[in-house]
Amino acid sequence: MLSWALIFLILAIVAGVLGFGGIAGAASGIAQILFFVFLVLLVVSAIARAVRGKTP
Repeated sequence: MLSWALIFLILAIVAGVLGFGGIAGAASGIAQILFFVFLVLLVVSAIARAVRGKTP
């Protein structure tokens, strides 16, 4: 999932450089959403591991 966020981030940067504002905005929005979803899943996974007593 993190790879998709990075792909959309790179797409947004390229589209922004080339002047495609709408595409860049949409791609950066998708990248932000995917990044935060990944971040929430990382925190939930870390908490679940801590509750089970396993070390990272």
